[in-house]
Amino acid sequence: MKPYPVLLVHGIDDNHTRLRRISAALLAYGFAPVSAMDIVPSDGSISIESMGEQVLNAVRQLQQTALSPKVDIVAYSMGALAARHFLQRQGGQALVRRFISIAGPHHGTLAAYMRPGKGVRQMRPGSALIQDLNNDRAPWGNVEVFSFWSPLDLTIIPATSALLHGAHNRSFIVPVHPLMVYDRRVIAAVQQTLA
Repeated sequence: MKPYPVLLVHGIDDNHTRLRRISAALLAYGFAPVSAMDIVPSDGSISIESMGEQVLNAVRQLQQTALSPKVDIVAYSMGALAARHFLQRQGGQALVRRFISIAGPHHGTLAAYMRPGKGVRQMRPGSALIQDLNNDRAPWGNVEVFSFWSPLDLTIIPATSALLHGAHNRSFIVPVHPLMVYDRRVIAAVQQTLA
C-alpha cells in the first residue's frame, strides 16, 4: 500500500529545518512526499487560528502535489496546536488520516506567561482557545490521533499538558523540549505510527 503524504509543522521561533531529522527518517523509510511547512511569522505574534489557516493551505498544496485525498500530519510544540485548530475548526478531519502531536501544549503551558504575542497568550492554561478545543466531545472524527510527550519537559508546564483526550498518548524520557524532535526513539515511533 502506498504511504500517505506527510506534512510536518514546526514550533515557536522555528522553521521547517527544525524537523529535518524526522523528514529524512521518513523519506528513508519510504514515505513520499514529505513536506515541512513554515509558519510565518513563527514568533507566536499571530493567532493560533491564523496558523491553522496556514496548515490548511499547506495540506491542500500537498494533496495537489501528491494527488492524495488525505495526508498525515506530524506537528511539534506550538505547531501541534495550529494543526489541532485546523483539524477541529477548519475542516481538517476530512483531509487527514493520522495526526501525531509531539510535545504540544494542549492544555496550555505556564511558559507562555513569559512572553507577549496573540498566539503565545492563547497557549496559556485556561485561555479561551484552549478551553474551546478541549470542550469538544468528539474532536477527532475518523482521524487517528497520537500524542508523544516527555514527563521531563520544562517548556510544556506542566508536562502532562501534552496529553490529549481520545488520543494514543505515549511518553518518552527526553530531558529537554527541543530534543523531542531529534530523539531516535521518538523518530522511530513516528515512522512506525505512520506505517
